Amino acid sequence: MARPGFFFIDPKGIIREKFFEAKYRERLTGNNVISKLFPELGEEVVHSVEAPHLSVDVQQSDRTGIPGSLITLITEVRLPRDVHVYAPGTEGYKPIELVIEPAPNLEFRPAIYPPSTILFLPAINERVPVFEGTFRIRQDLKVSTAAEFSGALGAGGKTLTIHGALHYQACDQKTCFLPNVVPVEWQVQVLPLDRQRAPEAIRHK
Repeated sequence: MARPGFFFIDPKGIIREKFFEAKYRERLTGNNVISKLFPELGEEVVHSVEAPHLSVDVQQSDRTGIPGSLITLITEVRLPRDVHVYAPGTEGYKPIELVIEPAPNLEFRPAIYPPSTILFLPAINERVPVFEGTFRIRQDLKVSTAAEFSGALGAGGKTLTIHGALHYQACDQKTCFLPNVVPVEWQVQVLPLDRQRAPEAIRHK
């Protein structure tokens, strides 16, 4: 079986990025690659959520997949001006965290947070890593390739619902507001593998 991969080549013919997985059954989709290179083009907004001191767009690279597909879930957070949340790893504060509930037949990779910025808090003479403005948290998942799961999909496949929650505490220059939790949800339709052979007339001899 072929080991699929992608090269991103610029107009001068220079390879700028390459995407290959270690196992041949793990396969990036075209939308997934586009979402990694150009987030504004490859992500589809599923729904939006308004929450205290921020708003959230729930997005995903693909609505459908097959066993072995790698799909990216995105949580886009938009903060008002002069409001920030603390980056993961910040000590002494409650950092933002995306928590995904375990789901059968889906393997979740660690969430990917964007680079943080350092904010100086003059009231306490302290510098802390934060997120401001608009930023994205990415969560990659792999659809199971187990034979039992693949064989149970049926002709129409199955729709899997993924539940999660965004934990955060928003602050401005003077006040840290009460911690909040925003529920988030995605759906992925998993289709069966196409095992039908090509017509005999076009098969390699």
